[in-house]
Amino acid sequence: MDLTHFNDQGRARMVDVSDKDVTARTAVARTTVTMAEETLRRIKAGTIGKGDVLAVAQVAGIMAAKKTSDWIPMCHPLPLTGVNLAFGDNGLNELYIEGTVKTTGKTGVEMEALTAVSAAALTVYDMCKALQKDMVIGPTMLVSKSGGKNGDYRVNGV
Repeated sequence: MDLTHFNDQGRARMVDVSDKDVTARTAVARTTVTMAEETLRRIKAGTIGKGDVLAVAQVAGIMAAKKTSDWIPMCHPLPLTGVNLAFGDNGLNELYIEGTVKTTGKTGVEMEALTAVSAAALTVYDMCKALQKDMVIGPTMLVSKSGGKNGDYRVNGV
């Protein structure tokens, strides 16, 4: 497979999507924040001093998805038609964040979904770091994507 992010001189370029078809595109990404049981309990109880951690992380993830092309150099600015983040946990020490991003366009939204969950996880860290500095973020992964020339993708077993 040829890497399309390089020009004839081997230098980085933004891929030209002018000739691609406009299709409905969706991407889903996930990440995990591993923390102490007490930290997760306090997040769920709403007793973190900075406020509602999950509400702020939700907004941060949405904002980040919309601004992905501002800080990932080769990403196209896209008109997103939907961004949603969902939170779950294992009842012990892991917070799960899943982001779904949608658009109708000429290129996919995988990077926007990955950026959304990453920003949400970083926001959780920021809001809880006074309580716990050794939280671990990851793994972060693309779970699925649909639409476009390359077709659908789904992680095995997920």
